[in-house]
Amino acid sequence: MKIGIPKEIHDGERRVAATPDTARKLQKFGFQVVIESGAGAAASFPDEAYRDAGCEITSDVATVWQQDIVAKVRPPEYHPGTGQDETEMLREGATLISFLWPGQNAALLERLVARKANAIAMDAVPRISRAQKLDALSSMANIAGYRAVVEAATLFPRFFTGQITAAGKVPPAKVLIIGAGVAGLAAIGAARGMGAIVRAFDTRPAVREQVQSMGAEFLEVTLTEDGAGEGGYAKEMSPAFIKAEMELFLAQAKDVDIIITTALIPGRPAPKLLQAYHVEAMRPGSVIVDLAAEQGGNCELTQPGRVAEHNGVKIIGYTDLASRLSSTASQLYGTNIVHLLDDLGKAEKFHFDLADEVTSGALVVHDGANRWPTPKPKMTSPTEGKPAAAAATATPKKSGHGHGSKAPGSPWPLVAAGLALVGIGVGAPPSFLTHLTVFVLAIFVGWQVIWNVAPALHTPLMSVTNAISGIILIGGILQISGPPGSATTILGAAAILLATINIAGGFLVTQRMLQMFRK
Repeated sequence: MKIGIPKEIHDGERRVAATPDTARKLQKFGFQVVIESGAGAAASFPDEAYRDAGCEITSDVATVWQQDIVAKVRPPEYHPGTGQDETEMLREGATLISFLWPGQNAALLERLVARKANAIAMDAVPRISRAQKLDALSSMANIAGYRAVVEAATLFPRFFTGQITAAGKVPPAKVLIIGAGVAGLAAIGAARGMGAIVRAFDTRPAVREQVQSMGAEFLEVTLTEDGAGEGGYAKEMSPAFIKAEMELFLAQAKDVDIIITTALIPGRPAPKLLQAYHVEAMRPGSVIVDLAAEQGGNCELTQPGRVAEHNGVKIIGYTDLASRLSSTASQLYGTNIVHLLDDLGKAEKFHFDLADEVTSGALVVHDGANRWPTPKPKMTSPTEGKPAAAAATATPKKSGHGHGSKAPGSPWPLVAAGLALVGIGVGAPPSFLTHLTVFVLAIFVGWQVIWNVAPALHTPLMSVTNAISGIILIGGILQISGPPGSATTILGAAAILLATINIAGGFLVTQRMLQMFRK
């Protein structure tokens, strides 16, 4: 099978659907890759790099579109060089892989149906754990969030980080991120890395820990309302919540220097989160970056595609933030396509498994039939099943009445244990009872201490277990000097071995965890 990679014709688009690196991977899958001449030039991938990767280079646009599979970034549109729509060059029965935005492009889907084609919308890939490697939306959002901070820093007339110099003190910039999804978290990381004070707001309480773990302050309104919606996106909130939200944004607008908005659900107009009075409340020289500009913008004053200014506040409405990091964006997007074709069976067994929820969700046109809206995967809520479990815990079990049944919670095991302890107390020497009491209490206290530690603190707990293992190691060394072959010597040697393994493992795990937080 052959894959065609056309040059993007959308105004300002610099990305390409395959890089030399991803083209090599596609060839390992058995595909032949045909690249339109100049397709990767804007992303710093010259034709020579594709030739070195074993790709076929052609300047004939029609040849690229006549391949079995055509992969591109932007949805097909009118091609000025050929005088026809790109979909008209697609071979009947071929497969198109691209961002398609099917909820907004009904006419495009009809053109693909007329070509009796197959079409996979990269923006329709279900946002579930198993499909993360195919999630091109997240790949591009990550880049857009980072680039938003870079663009803000370009227009912001101060440092991001605070400085104290002989000439005076410069305070750090204050940044507000509205929406803590993939783009928002990337923006938080970039702003924090540049030394800014970062605050973030999101209607989904579940992202609080992610925001705080990155060193940002998580803002909340006084109303309690969960904004988690389908597919990992936020849902529309109640009027009362929106009113409280607007008041919070107004208070923050008076204090912060930069606001970055990321609220957007594919296929829907962007919600208006910042009104004109929010912008007017900001100090002159402040900057707003609207990542939802292509869908109308989160700010009332956003002008898609350009930088607007109101009362000295600059409002960045660029619609090509991911494309401004074209090399990285192309590499990530190309890797998403590689994973997709891997899941589709590579060249040898290429097929569409409609029983697979990932394939079924992204395949918007199949054999000339419009499948949009595609079936949504079953999403499991984090709280699903908890009420039932709580009810089951709260409801006492009834004792059985059948033959040989025994009531749960029978006192006989406790009675037997009590009699055993009484027997030990009568017959055992006082020194043994002392050691037994300490041993039982140590087990009980140790179990309760470790069992009740939150999973997030398990790594810090390694230092405690290492200290305990060190005590055991010393005790084993003291006992190993006994007669050779005695039980005391054998137990001492075993204690030394196990404690040494535990200490070494504890230091190894702790070191690996610390490396994750080092730049």
